[in-house]
Amino acid sequence: MRALAYAWQEAVASLARARWTLLLSIATIAVAFAMLGAFRVVSGTVERVAGGWSEAAEVSVYLDDVVTEAEQAAIRQVIDRSGLAAGVTPVSKEQALARFGAEFPELGDVTASLDANPFPASFEVRLSEAGMAGADALAASLAAMPGVADVRFDRQWLSRLIAVITALRTAGWLAALALVLGAATTVVAVVRLSFEARRDEIGIMALVGAPVAFIRGPFVVEGAIQGALGALAALGGLALLGRALSRALGPLAAALGSDAIRPLLWTDIAGLLAGGALVGAAAGLLATWKWDPQGPLAR
Repeated sequence: MRALAYAWQEAVASLARARWTLLLSIATIAVAFAMLGAFRVVSGTVERVAGGWSEAAEVSVYLDDVVTEAEQAAIRQVIDRSGLAAGVTPVSKEQALARFGAEFPELGDVTASLDANPFPASFEVRLSEAGMAGADALAASLAAMPGVADVRFDRQWLSRLIAVITALRTAGWLAALALVLGAATTVVAVVRLSFEARRDEIGIMALVGAPVAFIRGPFVVEGAIQGALGALAALGGLALLGRALSRALGPLAAALGSDAIRPLLWTDIAGLLAGGALVGAAAGLLATWKWDPQGPLAR
């Protein structure tokens, strides 16, 4: 405890003497950890939205304009017997037109000018969780039935979209980790400057037999303080950015759903703070790694 208290006092005093380099180090760490926090939020949000889309995946069966009631009954029977549907919603041509008008009111003049209703009747098949595996086979069998004009299954484009998002998220994590390494390099340089400024004092301490913990400890704590302050600044910046984005993207956030946007959890916040402190401490240790207790005045 005595060594820790001494290291803390010396680290605080050293940081107070080098305010500008401290601010530079904190800013560098803040940018790196803000990127990590932002990608944590984005990746969590993408997982939630993609999961919601997967749960709401549907097979849309569009019918011919001349489909008979017997053909409709046969199509419905195949859907029900498949055991893959969690629900089936018949949509008539009139309902499809009304739905289009409600979703795109600015195009009402276009549909009103048409002589006939261009929208087909359909069955909207909401798949069960177990039904996702057999949906491709169900779609293929329905497409071959008389009275079916087209079958659309949104799983294919959803899989492609998720693959693209995953690739972008991976690239983002790699970029954020590269920034963290750059921030650690900055901390190493700052702590090394502090170490060199006290080189003679350290040499005297080593000559009189001071423990290594009393010599290296202040620099490790100094790095940990820089890292923790940088992570704390990153969290503050993320909070302000989150509020600004919520105001700017209010309609989009409402469309995605209030539960879709994943905020930083307390575990994430604690992880960022601990990660900043650990990165800083490791950088502080690395800055003094080449110091030789047998030759304290050697570079």
